[in-house]
Amino acid sequence: MTTKTIHISLPDPLKEYMDERVTEGNYSTLSDYVRVLVREDQKRHAEERLEKLLIEGLESGRGAEYGSKEWDALWERIHSRINKAREKKSGA
Repeated sequence: MTTKTIHISLPDPLKEYMDERVTEGNYSTLSDYVRVLVREDQKRHAEERLEKLLIEGLESGRGAEYGSKEWDALWERIHSRINKAREKKSGA
């Protein structure tokens, strides 16, 4: 993975806090600390999005009931799309 350098400006109290966190031994460098914070934010954002989608699904009403005939038709469409994608990818 390639890395990019960024520069940020922080007030002294925030910089001192970050230095303390690194000194406590939980992080090897300030960059490591920032990477952990960004990854935690990414995870939290993904969890919030998933929760929102789940709630929308629950609030959308009762879903359609599927029997084996409907599931068979669904799987047939899925396999058909997969096969078409493979053929397109192989140039056939």
